Amino acid sequence: MQTTISFLLDGRTVTVDFHREGLSPTTTVLNYLRSLPHHTGVKEGCGEGDCGACTVVTAELSGGRLRHRAVDSCLVFLPMLHGKQLITVENLKGPEGNLHPVQQAMIDTYGSQCGFCTPGIVMSLFALYQNHTSPVESEVRRALAGNLCRCTGYKPIIEAAVKACGSGRGGGEAHTVTQLRAIPRESIVLTTNGQTYFRPATLSEALELKRLHSDAVVINGATDVALRVTKNHELLPLILDLSGLDELRSWSEEKGKVTVGSGTVMEDFSALCAGRFPALEAMLDIFGSLQIRNLATLGGNLGTASPVGDLLPALIAHDATVVLESSHGQRQLPAEGFFTGYRRTAASEDELIRAVVLPPVPPGTLIRSYKLSRRRDVDIATVSGGFRLELEDGRRVRRVVLAYGGMAESVRRAKKTEAFLRGRAWDRQTVEEAMQKIDSDFTPISDVRGSAAMRRIAARNLLLKFWAESPGNGGKPWR
Repeated sequence: MQTTISFLLDGRTVTVDFHREGLSPTTTVLNYLRSLPHHTGVKEGCGEGDCGACTVVTAELSGGRLRHRAVDSCLVFLPMLHGKQLITVENLKGPEGNLHPVQQAMIDTYGSQCGFCTPGIVMSLFALYQNHTSPVESEVRRALAGNLCRCTGYKPIIEAAVKACGSGRGGGEAHTVTQLRAIPRESIVLTTNGQTYFRPATLSEALELKRLHSDAVVINGATDVALRVTKNHELLPLILDLSGLDELRSWSEEKGKVTVGSGTVMEDFSALCAGRFPALEAMLDIFGSLQIRNLATLGGNLGTASPVGDLLPALIAHDATVVLESSHGQRQLPAEGFFTGYRRTAASEDELIRAVVLPPVPPGTLIRSYKLSRRRDVDIATVSGGFRLELEDGRRVRRVVLAYGGMAESVRRAKKTEAFLRGRAWDRQTVEEAMQKIDSDFTPISDVRGSAAMRRIAARNLLLKFWAESPGNGGKPWR
């Protein structure tokens, strides 16, 4: 068992002793870097993962190769770097001090003015450079959605990305892989400053720690929990970090049924859904930013039980089940039954979310997901929806699922409206009548994102939109 962490920075292995150096386990990578003498290129803007000024790149072993990910350093706790490489803007210069191609392209296209956001943008472009050859503009925009620029505008930055990417990849990967393999993958326990931080190396150890410390805050990507530290200045006495568990990042498929580990990050989940579950893929495309999707996990999104969670309505529409595990065994619950109230789930104190199971979508089934927010990218939903339709004889509703987020204290189905629709013709007149039933299913509240009246109107209109997008009404063919 280790009481220190190790990671690569500046081409060498750095070992951090939290007790000796007086660091908290919830020190963010952003604050750690800015405490160093030569790593202040990273900037703090919002401190909550919205602006991208603090973007850095991590690299970790995946199938014997390095996988590069752009992340918001303001949301990453320092122990989460164990066994990874941390790359900052200072590390991009060549051996003779020459600029990296993405940096040179930013100069050539006049992509920087005040420069505050530029290091974060450069790091997002560096990750794009490492992962894509000749990316199209939509891929560039997707990579930059989490980086705000108040001065220059995005056109020259997009031009810089297109200009730089495809010019080759950096060398030295083999040496880095060797260095990372040399870092021990043992369990870590950090105790300092009134906090105890567990980072188990195996799932069985994690389950035992959950049994012994049921009050520990469980994290994996920590994109939600980190805000409790950075914004609310909470001291978290006990933390159970699952980010080192490969067992939670695996997935399998059997006869169309897909089982996805709870530690799968949203960007990887999005790639997995492509071609299999289009409604989930569409929702994941506007789930936070790439920096967030590279950290946030499937289990974390479920565990927060947010009433406006982006994925939850779509998972309900897909008849997903949640696999829970404790040291005593496993059990499964339907996704709909997993949420018991505002920020509450049906998981017992000693249980962890092990996986999510997605059954195959039968032919003739239509599933759509929707998200209404004030902006397209990096925003919280005001109202979200996950809808499912199965028809009988191609015209009457055999089964319908209307799951809404943002309409109650937790994600909930419009069951009275569903009951009204069952057995009726799937036509506009029926749907317009059903729209009036939604008010009897929900009593939404007003908040900063939208009024109760707006939410009711939006919920009705999403049902009409679902009808309009169904085959025969201008929508795409049935699956």
